[in-house]
Amino acid sequence: MNTTILRKSVLGIAGLAFAGGLAAGPLNHAIDTGTVDARPVAAVQADTTADAGKLIPHGVQGAQSRIDLDAEQTANAKAIIAATKKTGLDERAAVISIGTALQESKLQNLGHLGDRNDHDSLGLFQQRPSSGWGSPEQITDPQYATTAFLKGLRQVDGWQDMPLTDAAQTVQVSAYPDAYAQWEQQAADLVAQHWNNS
Repeated sequence: MNTTILRKSVLGIAGLAFAGGLAAGPLNHAIDTGTVDARPVAAVQADTTADAGKLIPHGVQGAQSRIDLDAEQTANAKAIIAATKKTGLDERAAVISIGTALQESKLQNLGHLGDRNDHDSLGLFQQRPSSGWGSPEQITDPQYATTAFLKGLRQVDGWQDMPLTDAAQTVQVSAYPDAYAQWEQQAADLVAQHWNNS
């Protein structure tokens, strides 16, 4: 583990201890930082006509991670895109949503993780029933979970002009606020690939 990540992890844990686990409703919960092969990769161009400036208006921030997705993870990405379209939001909202879900759950619709679980966090976005996100059944429904995340995103003034990690952090209130940035390129690639067929 490099020293920057270790330092941020220690500071994040210290911040959680200091905050005493305060819950601020649907804008507050922590993330699962389990070990996943999230290796830095070069940016990959998706085969699409989507405007890269619209998907990633600020360019990617820092080293990017990428994971291979199985059929279930790809289906979850498509479900996030479909829910984003249903709410009337654009591709940028889908990029932010997918980048957030990549960080929170690696696009896996997680149930209760026992001792590995952060409080009662569930689903693609690791939302917490006890913080007002919905019932366990609701937040493990990808459409509902995405709609709930997007409702929080819409409450963020100027989210359209924010870097992904800032927009996601404002909704999620994570102990690791910069962690979302590493998934922006893969999220944009998924949106570019699936937006027109979801």
